[in-house]
Amino acid sequence: IRALALLCACALSVGSHYAQYFLGPLKSRLSRELGTSNAQFSLLIASFSLNNTWTPLLGGLLTARLGTAWSSILATSLIFAGQLILLLGDALENVRLMALGLFVFGLGVSPLAVVQETIIVRFFSKHGLGISLALGLLAGKGASFVSAITSFPLSEHFGPRAPFVLATLLAAFSWAVNLVYLTSSAWFATRTGVQLERGEARAAARRAHAHAAAAGELGLPGGLGPGGLRAGERMSEAEVLRAVERKRRVSFANVAKLGDVFWAYVGINVLCGAIWAPFLHLSANIIERRYGLSEGEAGRQASLLMAGSIFLYPICGYLTDRLKTATVVHKMFVLSSLLTLGCYTWLALPATLTRTPTPALVAFGAGHGFATLLLVIIVPHLVPIKYVSSALGVHKSLEQTGSTISQTLAGLLLDSTRSSAPHTGTGTDTPNNLHAISWLLRAFWLINVLQLLGALGLWRMQVVRDRAIALDAGNAKASVKRAGRGNAKGYMALPRRSSRGHMMARSRAERRRGTSFMLLGAAAILVAWALFMVVAWWKL
Repeated sequence: IRALALLCACALSVGSHYAQYFLGPLKSRLSRELGTSNAQFSLLIASFSLNNTWTPLLGGLLTARLGTAWSSILATSLIFAGQLILLLGDALENVRLMALGLFVFGLGVSPLAVVQETIIVRFFSKHGLGISLALGLLAGKGASFVSAITSFPLSEHFGPRAPFVLATLLAAFSWAVNLVYLTSSAWFATRTGVQLERGEARAAARRAHAHAAAAGELGLPGGLGPGGLRAGERMSEAEVLRAVERKRRVSFANVAKLGDVFWAYVGINVLCGAIWAPFLHLSANIIERRYGLSEGEAGRQASLLMAGSIFLYPICGYLTDRLKTATVVHKMFVLSSLLTLGCYTWLALPATLTRTPTPALVAFGAGHGFATLLLVIIVPHLVPIKYVSSALGVHKSLEQTGSTISQTLAGLLLDSTRSSAPHTGTGTDTPNNLHAISWLLRAFWLINVLQLLGALGLWRMQVVRDRAIALDAGNAKASVKRAGRGNAKGYMALPRRSSRGHMMARSRAERRRGTSFMLLGAAAILVAWALFMVVAWWKL
């Protein structure tokens, strides 16, 4: 049963992941055929990441309050509708309509990711969470790899519209699978023994009341209902389900109380967004220009960036499941940051010296290949379980904020020294354009250094907090022993506190800092929107 739930969760993201990454290898073709500038292409990409700056927050709340089934059907419907608009915009060669399609598409992307991860955490929190999350993310990354390696060949062999058509069909497939999960989620929960979600609990409570009423109307012996239970037993079941519903409610205001370690993690997510997604979308064009490659060859080599996840996600999930410590996750994340830094260092060197982009692409594919999984796996080590869905929403929102700002500015930078000569599609470029690419790579390198320092700092903060938890636990045990010597039952009067209580802010000053960080995050989201709107008004 868990395997079926995992299969549904994996299939939900296939359409969205394919659609997110098929435009990168087509950048030169879009420039040649539609006349899109670097800034316009970056605005197309930023169109779907823009909504991801706030929808993960809503996605986390919707998942906690409405449940995964209804949240996911809303997300996949938006993705499917956005793909249809994008396809129409490409057919009409209307860049503004394409941007609108990606804008609608983006409304569903991050909520769907939060839903997918929450489904897996829900069914596999005690049954191999790491490997299950790896498989869930692997399905999406596999679709991304296929997208990157096939989009340009599809446009060559079946016409320029073929990648758009395939992306729309895959979005329709994910939507259809979502309907299956919608009708089966409560059954999955009851058969696997996990708690019902709020919407499922409400539906089950209504059924319990209906059965109890039917028992009275039918006059069944002993008050038996149609399901074979007495009316009193069914009412007790309804009360239990209501209790489950109340337990699953999440107050988003409490996220500000999650402590400094969590907010340091969120800050690192902003830096990750700034250097990961923009490079994934621009990499094919960057190496095409910098190394004089053809469009097809650049697309094939850039697909290496997606290949790492296919092999490394399962390995990373297996290691984190077996070792089960936050320290392992921190070490792997530092390694990831070093690998991506190596990529930008290689690409920033003169192309005449390095001659090939392959080592850089392999390093980035390896570093990025397991880092996105680590950002999810580490969340239960940072926050109490009932805040996981909201914490995932915050992390995705700020990551996409960094991505949107970086993507938009990258397009402006690449256009700032753009030659007035038309692009010939030969893989060559003017010295001014190559100079802009060099500056962009240096900017990515600098942000990567900050990300590495942040990862080391987060590791240190977690170590300090764990030591404080261990010290408090040791003091509590000593108190229990002293009380036990004086009174055999004295220990029962001592308060018990789970180590997860230390995940929350422990002082008024820390809570105030949490509120300040929330306001800074909101300000960053507003900056991303303002920047996008100004550049879109100027360039589209």
